[in-house]
Amino acid sequence: MFYGAVVWDPWLIVAQIVCLQCLYYLTLGFFLSFLVGTRVSRLTLIYFFDFATINTSTVTGCCVIASLLPSSFAGAGYMLYLIERAKKRLDFSATLYIIHLFICVIYGGWPSSITWWVVNGTGFAVMTLLGEYLSMRRKFMEIPISRYRSSKKFLHMLNKLLKKEPYQ
Repeated sequence: MFYGAVVWDPWLIVAQIVCLQCLYYLTLGFFLSFLVGTRVSRLTLIYFFDFATINTSTVTGCCVIASLLPSSFAGAGYMLYLIERAKKRLDFSATLYIIHLFICVIYGGWPSSITWWVVNGTGFAVMTLLGEYLSMRRKFMEIPISRYRSSKKFLHMLNKLLKKEPYQ
């Protein structure tokens, strides 16, 4: 199907957003469990959604920051397989971080920490730019063609040419 002829499918878009959001939080939970879970007695949603935990003054806060950034790298990889076009990477990254902001506002109030904004802005930029870069690299990869089949046809035609008399 040509890219210009793509039908707008809102259910596909919602499914992609939900899937990307879930994979992002699963990855964030994975990194938080190793980096923060070993430092605190109980790993709760505070470390996911409360802006006060993202700070550079404590080791736990630095571990939360160190968990958020690799999750953005993983999110770029997820978008490579979930979203078909490079032009949509910005939209899906922005949607993910806007939903994350909305959940953070509901959970812990408006983020007043500059560190929260810098870390999430950096994560947004990493996810968007790396996702577009990976998509462009995949777009310009060579298309694999079966060499056996094409060489077999070439040899067959070559044999036909060689068996003919030159001046008939």
